[in-house]
Amino acid sequence: MPAIAELGHVGIFVNDLEISRRFYTEMLGLTVTDEDDLIGVVFLSSRPDFEHHEVALVRGRTAGTEAKVVQQISFRCDTLEDVLSFYERLVAHEVPINMTITHGNAIGVYFADPDGNNCELYWHTHIAARQPFLQMLDFTRPPDELVREVRRRVAESGDTGRHDRDAVRPTHSR
Repeated sequence: MPAIAELGHVGIFVNDLEISRRFYTEMLGLTVTDEDDLIGVVFLSSRPDFEHHEVALVRGRTAGTEAKVVQQISFRCDTLEDVLSFYERLVAHEVPINMTITHGNAIGVYFADPDGNNCELYWHTHIAARQPFLQMLDFTRPPDELVREVRRRVAESGDTGRHDRDAVRPTHSR
């Protein structure tokens, strides 16, 4: 049977192509690999030597920010420190933070892009955890404490997984 290796890219319609372009390049550090002003498309990649684009921003969104157009756009980071640094950067720039969480197998921050799309920056913990597992984390704590806390919570949940509906609150939002 054929298998999918990994997600290739996500295309999203945006209200203002230039505002979204700046957000994804200046805030998240993605690289513009191609763009066409006439058509209204910008291609972005976190690893342009390997993947031409992981995100395509396309002019022409017709739904407001309250409409659910994309479930989420997730970006994996190599270190927890990267995720925490992005979190600080997002907070400093007053980007709406949806939640700071662990899925047991990952630690991440969820936030909104300029069009209200739900985005995630996450780091794999390499801790096996039954899903769904969602617990709020305090991103003001040091990385080693966060990992210890995740290990403890996963061990406590056993084989049941754990979804704390109250976890869907940010630890910091402006």
